[in-house]
Amino acid sequence: MQLQFKFFATYREVVGQKHLDRSYDGDSLTAGEMLADLEADYEGLEGSLLENGDVRSQVNVLVNGRDVAHIDGIDTVLEDGDTVSIFPPVAGG
Repeated sequence: MQLQFKFFATYREVVGQKHLDRSYDGDSLTAGEMLADLEADYEGLEGSLLENGDVRSQVNVLVNGRDVAHIDGIDTVLEDGDTVSIFPPVAGG
């Protein structure tokens, strides 16, 4: 399975690029498994994507432009060719 990632703001800095293509073995992968994999592979992401078995509050994870929170959350099934966009918490005023 091939996924394309788009990272924004501080996540882009941690990963070192805005776009990333990654291959995964098998035919099935959930958003939670994918996020756990990213946290394990990038030291700067560790603990910043998942919290207590769910996407951290204020972190937005979109699959093909749809927020996983409005699909099946961390159980959202990813498919070959999906584009995953990950936005860190944003503060400002």
